[in-house]
Amino acid sequence: MPLLETDRLTKEYPGVTALDALTLSVEPGIIGLMGANGAGKSTLIKILLGLIPATSGSAKLLDYDVVREGLELRRYVGYMPEHDCLPTDVSATDFVSHMAQINGLPGAAARERTAEVLRHVGLFESRYRDIRGYSTGMKQRVKLAQALVHDPRVLLLDEPTNGLDPAGRDDMLDLIRRTGREFGISIFLSSHLLGEIERVCDHLVVIEAGRLLRADSIASFTRETGGLTVEVDGDADEMAKRLHAQGFEVTADRHILLISGSDDVYDAIRDEAVDLGLGIIRMEHRRHQLEDLFRAAANPEPEATHA
Repeated sequence: MPLLETDRLTKEYPGVTALDALTLSVEPGIIGLMGANGAGKSTLIKILLGLIPATSGSAKLLDYDVVREGLELRRYVGYMPEHDCLPTDVSATDFVSHMAQINGLPGAAARERTAEVLRHVGLFESRYRDIRGYSTGMKQRVKLAQALVHDPRVLLLDEPTNGLDPAGRDDMLDLIRRTGREFGISIFLSSHLLGEIERVCDHLVVIEAGRLLRADSIASFTRETGGLTVEVDGDADEMAKRLHAQGFEVTADRHILLISGSDDVYDAIRDEAVDLGLGIIRMEHRRHQLEDLFRAAANPEPEATHA
């Protein structure tokens, strides 16, 4: 059963189309929802949560229609909003326990579950301090804890590393990855940073100007190409000329060769390196980076794509 299905989902504001006939189907896992600021990521999340209505089209999350079955659906969804929305005059324990009770847990179970999730996010020692004294990173962890406390089946995380320094981003991304792996929860991670998506996610949904650019597994985006990167300990220009003369596609940049060709390229590299007296420092397959999909997809297709 797909985790998320949308059918020509559209959201229009006066003069702006935030989502433009978005149709996709996504399987469970840790999914990166990526696009530039204003691409429609937050709009999609808010429609899935029932916070705003779609103009047209439909969406199903966990096989629940987000409009007709929204109240039932929200029992199984945890949401970490992008903006700063925490009360400052209560402790993390009081706030997360309150959110657990709002989501239906009785008092004793809510307190027990709160202690568990605050330990998981690294706030157990600070759980009785008022949130007003928390750093930005600690506040982000509180938001993640309240999204987790009722044991949801899917998490919607909207820009969870917002405002964090590099070390804080690393810690948050590690925590998100552990949460998905250890708890078996599907996660939608909304971000405009490609490195975050590559580091954490199994699948990727890319939205550009409200339209689906591509949806697929991360592995398919970063699959090996038929090319090689070769680093030598001298000037690579002459070696590039010789390999090009043998029919290989080669570009050289000082000590680096980028080579495309058949399997016999390895023998040619070895022979030319020996003949020129060049040592080979490294030789590795080139891999596509996520940036490549933006270069290669100037005309995105809106049809349904499975991830």
